Amino acid sequence: MIDRTPGTRRTVLTAAALAEPAASLSGYTIGVTADRRKDELATLLEARGARVVIAPALRIVPIADDAELRAATRACLDDPPDIVLVNTGIGMRGWLEAAEGWGLAEPLRAVLGRAYLVARGPKARAAVRAAGLKDHWSPEGEGYEEVVDHLTARGLTGLTVAMQLHGESQPEYTAALVAAGARVIEAPVYRWAPPADPAPLHRLVDLIMAKLVDAVTFTSAAAVQAVLRAAGTGADALLDALRADVMAACVGPVTAEPLRRQGVPAVTPGRARLSALVRTVVDELPRRAVNLEINGHALTLRGHAAIVDGELRQLAPAPMAVLRALAESPGRVLSRAALLQALPRGADEHAVEMAVARLRAGLALPGVVQTVVKRGYRLPV
Repeated sequence: MIDRTPGTRRTVLTAAALAEPAASLSGYTIGVTADRRKDELATLLEARGARVVIAPALRIVPIADDAELRAATRACLDDPPDIVLVNTGIGMRGWLEAAEGWGLAEPLRAVLGRAYLVARGPKARAAVRAAGLKDHWSPEGEGYEEVVDHLTARGLTGLTVAMQLHGESQPEYTAALVAAGARVIEAPVYRWAPPADPAPLHRLVDLIMAKLVDAVTFTSAAAVQAVLRAAGTGADALLDALRADVMAACVGPVTAEPLRRQGVPAVTPGRARLSALVRTVVDELPRRAVNLEINGHALTLRGHAAIVDGELRQLAPAPMAVLRALAESPGRVLSRAALLQALPRGADEHAVEMAVARLRAGLALPGVVQTVVKRGYRLPV
């Protein structure tokens, strides 16, 4: 597991280096909740300078030997479906591989080849074509609602629809198809299960609630739900952090939907690709940076770091929290008691003095953090 949470090591980058793509996420800490492609996503983010916390929210468990999948396959062979909905690429491949093991691959492929194939997204479409089959339609936004609307408009009365499930049942969409007159065969190719080691996920939840990560990436709606479940009674605090301070970046609108229903302004790329997701993070996070002019010096706050006149200085959580609190009210004096509330793990006013001392040392720029005698501290903007 890669786990790079905010630390105290200071890194200085020149302004020219910060302009390079490799440094576009320098100073930011990003959580990764994916499992199957976690290393690929982490590598893409790290290549752009981010610190990465990997915490799989779920794991995929194939069920090739499951009686339900075999029964669904037999139902498709006995009463060939008129329409087949392929939800995921991995699910399509897994279904054919399981059928191969049962000696049913060719009969199943023949049945699928005669059906009206709907591929819900580019990965599903690629798997269909790799199997030598022809897809007939895909929703532009990859949403289930679009699929239901499209199939209902075509007419479903008396037709059979086979639905390759996306890790778990989709009862609301199955019910919509049945209400439109269809008979639905659900093919459960794999299922979601909790991570083998839940500790990293619970740690990531704590980091989100403490606002010690700047963004969290999600590649499935099921992962979103798993993170909310892991938060338990702290789900409201986690959602509050995602609504304001921690950016939620989702691979597509279907993944983002559970968050948007909770009022979280999740960002999504135009295409459901990991590379596009990373580009969205690269574009969006720096826009949230705070920029100030202090005593003739340019100061930018990004993630767990500050950029002073083009030089990036990484800061520990406590001094960074003090700097953010002061930057929220530039020029205003904040008391030690007020700053104590901003510390990740507040103790007493002495902890504030220590955090201010470390902040001044980390910024290495006299006069940026002013002491106002008997009142507190301020940024002299």
